[in-house]
Amino acid sequence: MHLIDWLIVLAYMVASLVLGVVISKRASKSMEDFFVSGRSLNWWLAGASMAATTFSIDTPLYIAGLVGTRGIVGNWEWWSFAIGHVAMIYLFARLWRRSEVVTDAQLNEMRYGGRPAAILRLTKAFLFAVLINMVAIGYAMLAAVKVMDGLGIWASLGLEEGAQVAGMDPKLLSVIAISVVVLIYAGFSGLWGVVITDFFQFILAMLGAIIVAIIAVADPRVGGLDGLVVKAQELTEFDVLSFIPITRNPAQQTGPSFLGFAWSTIAGISATTFFAYIFVQWWAFRRSDGGGEFIQRLISVKDEREAERAAWFFNVFNYVVRTWPWILVALAAVVLYPDLEDKELGYPIMMIEFLPVGLLGLVVASLLAAFMSTVSTLINWGASYLTNDLYLRFVNPEASEKQLVLVGRIASVLITALGAIAAFYATSIGKVFQLVIAIGTGPGIVLILRWFWWRINAWAELSAMLAGFFVGLFTSIIPLVQIADFGVRLMVITAITSAVWITVLFLTPPESDEVLDRFYAKVRPGGPGWRRQRERTGIQASQDLGLDLKRILAAVLLLYAFMFGVGGALLQQWGWMVAMIVLAIASGAWLFVLRRRGYVDQAANA
Repeated sequence: MHLIDWLIVLAYMVASLVLGVVISKRASKSMEDFFVSGRSLNWWLAGASMAATTFSIDTPLYIAGLVGTRGIVGNWEWWSFAIGHVAMIYLFARLWRRSEVVTDAQLNEMRYGGRPAAILRLTKAFLFAVLINMVAIGYAMLAAVKVMDGLGIWASLGLEEGAQVAGMDPKLLSVIAISVVVLIYAGFSGLWGVVITDFFQFILAMLGAIIVAIIAVADPRVGGLDGLVVKAQELTEFDVLSFIPITRNPAQQTGPSFLGFAWSTIAGISATTFFAYIFVQWWAFRRSDGGGEFIQRLISVKDEREAERAAWFFNVFNYVVRTWPWILVALAAVVLYPDLEDKELGYPIMMIEFLPVGLLGLVVASLLAAFMSTVSTLINWGASYLTNDLYLRFVNPEASEKQLVLVGRIASVLITALGAIAAFYATSIGKVFQLVIAIGTGPGIVLILRWFWWRINAWAELSAMLAGFFVGLFTSIIPLVQIADFGVRLMVITAITSAVWITVLFLTPPESDEVLDRFYAKVRPGGPGWRRQRERTGIQASQDLGLDLKRILAAVLLLYAFMFGVGGALLQQWGWMVAMIVLAIASGAWLFVLRRRGYVDQAANA
């Protein structure tokens, strides 16, 4: 990198820091201002922040690794979450906003009662704020080191491979130093600073991804989109271009067929892995009802309608807009560096090779923006648990708003330090990503059912959360019980966790009528699971569960149709493109009809 590139990166970091300090006064008034922006966020700010949070510095490397080793179809590892994210739009966004909690852990003592609810809230806050969050932050820091290594930044600074500073890796120390900058603006300005910087960071990160994609595909060795499609497949032994691991080519089929379709023998992922992604992962994961930092955004907007809009904004930009620049770059890396041992490094190597002075600095700043948006969110989110669910609830219930803001800032420092510790022990981006999924798999179905079935109790959720965490951890890192096939691992975790929580559920008593009635009156969920509460309270549900389930199906079809339609056009898979256009028109029309029906029903009940 040249001096101009460094100045661009430095200017970006200074701007982020100044913005955080300027906004700090808005976050200093109360705990709600610090952690949920006083519940006054605009929907587009919340949605952009959600999208920016999931676009970390590791994401382009992660996609490059997926495509380079498993093909485009490997992206179902994260595409499958679109089903749950669409469900968030129609099932959960309004319910979360109506709950008016500060964190999702706080909901535990609204939905459940007594000592079990308190134990669950305490356990969840500690597990998510400390253990899971430190893995996630360490994962992002590892990715930052890898990107900067691939860009040759360390060499340009005179750091040789294996060099030590005070017995520690100077590369990781420099990434931690950047995290301290993030800590300063996140700690000063709270969620306000996080979401506003997220908005600009998201724009910059997307711009950087698009620039790299255009320049890489245009290279003569790639030959534009025409050459990319042909050469990428020629240089891989598996089907690198398929969107799904199913084929109609008899010569490439294995197993039973249906209407001429069968599993592809050259698919980049196993059948068990693919079906685990589609039919298990999205509802078994700990964020099946929105969860975590997404919920922090949804409960921070002005009202329920804005929460729904924010969730739609996130889905469109996360799946339709962002997917294809990454995949094009990953395919170009397959063509340009077919012998590259670590496929994840294809992205930063391309940046060095193709980007001129100035533009390289801009794209490096865009990756730094992605890193900072993710880490700032994790810092603020983790600190919200420590402050609201541990300190305020169990240590000092009479704390003043000024004290809570101070504790929030101290907690932010602690979260950052724990993430830095975790980063020293992480090695592979892809492996850590799978670990994050594995230790969070299992409790998802309980988190969904608690909104729609009165019988779910605190012990069931607690047992599901702990069983999922420990079974996921053991089957991921303990050699004796480690399961290599990720799909099989997810199904084993889900099966064992389900057996545990179902047993616990029926061995423990339900929540009291008083607790259930209070929760129902506050949130007013729909469905037959709350019939008794509706009869006792005389309050009608504010949700038509049957209608919302149809909306989810229509919206999932529409979202995937848009995503694969764009992919079909870019990769010259014209059959896919035409089929997806037809599906988009049909599903969009169905969703429009369902939306009109919802308006009519609301008017009738008014």
